[in-house]
Amino acid sequence: MSHVPTAGYLELDGAGLSPHAVAASARRGGDGARVRLGAGAVERMRASVALKDSLLAREVPIYAVTTGFGDSCVRQISPDKAHELQRNLVLYHLNGVGPAAVPAVARAAMIIRANALAKGASAIRPGTVSALLECLERDILPLIPERGSVGASGDLVPLCYLAAALIGEGQVLHRGTVRPARDGLREEGLEPVRLAPKEGIALINGTSFAAAYAVIAAWDARELAFVAELATAMTLEALHGNASALHPFVHAAKPHPGQVRSAGVVRTLLAGSKLATSFDDILVRREKLAGRSYLQLNEKIQDTYSVRCAPQVIGIARDTLDWAEDWLTTEINSATDNPLFDVDESGLHLGGNFYAGHVGQAMDSLKTSVAGLANLLDRQLALVVDEKSNRGLPPNLVVPRGPDDPGAGLHHGFKGMQIAASAVTAEALKQTGPVSVFSRSTEAHNQDIVSMGTISARDARTVNGLVREVAAIHLLALAQAIDLRGAEKASPAVRAVHGLIREHSAFVTHDRRLDEDIEAVSGLIESGALRRAAGFAGIV
Repeated sequence: MSHVPTAGYLELDGAGLSPHAVAASARRGGDGARVRLGAGAVERMRASVALKDSLLAREVPIYAVTTGFGDSCVRQISPDKAHELQRNLVLYHLNGVGPAAVPAVARAAMIIRANALAKGASAIRPGTVSALLECLERDILPLIPERGSVGASGDLVPLCYLAAALIGEGQVLHRGTVRPARDGLREEGLEPVRLAPKEGIALINGTSFAAAYAVIAAWDARELAFVAELATAMTLEALHGNASALHPFVHAAKPHPGQVRSAGVVRTLLAGSKLATSFDDILVRREKLAGRSYLQLNEKIQDTYSVRCAPQVIGIARDTLDWAEDWLTTEINSATDNPLFDVDESGLHLGGNFYAGHVGQAMDSLKTSVAGLANLLDRQLALVVDEKSNRGLPPNLVVPRGPDDPGAGLHHGFKGMQIAASAVTAEALKQTGPVSVFSRSTEAHNQDIVSMGTISARDARTVNGLVREVAAIHLLALAQAIDLRGAEKASPAVRAVHGLIREHSAFVTHDRRLDEDIEAVSGLIESGALRRAAGFAGIV
């Protein structure tokens, strides 16, 4: 199993790496990205190199080693040209476009690629992979353009930038500064790698770039699921909502695991609240019929769907995450290049593990369920700011003013914030179209069916960012509502979150710009600070 030993290293064996370990290490960076090969992996890798060398000595045609690439596989070259072919494979794929992937994605791709190669089926020297991990530890990161992969035959274009950094070609991000790769290597006392036969294709032929986006998207989506539960708890308090919809009996009657877990988290967040109500409270307070045949109740006995059904909505995201992460665990612990070397049987096998269909399908589903969280939060926000539904709060959460107050009628509170939330929610929902169905035949019809998994994973990242912005707007409005209700009556968990938000955004007493407040709270969501403030130390 891959694990973090006492020395603080993440050890790779090609079998036990978890998506959470990748995301945590990639996000920390610097000293947090210390990764090395396990002893068993080194032994397996050496054995596959020996098998490759024996096949080369017999002049057996090995795809992309002593033959051309793709539909050029009918052209065999002599083994003495194999070194140059590997370098050319890297160079001719350096045609990515778009912005560079953020450092966390580059780190994740490096870790996942190294782990795939650690399985020992790819005929790459341990020293080459160790050089990649040394770059990771020295904070020499490839600058990888986001666009250019169809997600089959692997992430050829993006991963070529990873390989290029290793051989000293192009530019890298070295300790936060863009500079030539060769200069970054030299400053760290590292030599550019001379690729041995098969090593170029081993580095570039795989799903590691798609999987890098996917594991980070899954990590961020878990944070968003929790934040949706936090917002639901705060909405219940802001609206004096009926918490009986969270009762374990309700969810045991329809026990989808994510739904049950979500209701439990909201119950925990509401523990000790003096603002939320229960069905029992309403029954005790309500006026009696007293012999009458009809009575107009003075309050609703159950809440609107966006409050009452929140665990059911959030539960979909949680359950989607569970199976998506199972698929990603398999993906990042797989040999995904071609060809593969079977040391036990002295065999050479040509296959298609570079097809990122599982990543694409998982991310298409994940982004849909996460966008559903934005829809939920936007509808909750509408209830909180609208005087027709917010149960006595002022319209748009404007601080009440007397008619003689000079500021009366001048301020609009959270009206503009709701407009922004609606716009961003619409954009998130627009991004949910499945990408995995858009296969395109390319490369002279050799790659005639492709997964588009990398694009789907990037879309999941984009949806996460949009939902995070909607959540930040909603939380700012909820903090305002909790103040208006009396923060001292909120549950201890909500009071702690409210206090953290107030450290970054003051109570809105008059109309002012709030874009910087949104950015600050969005950062608190992404970093997990709100979750920790609520008493949840680990990702839920």
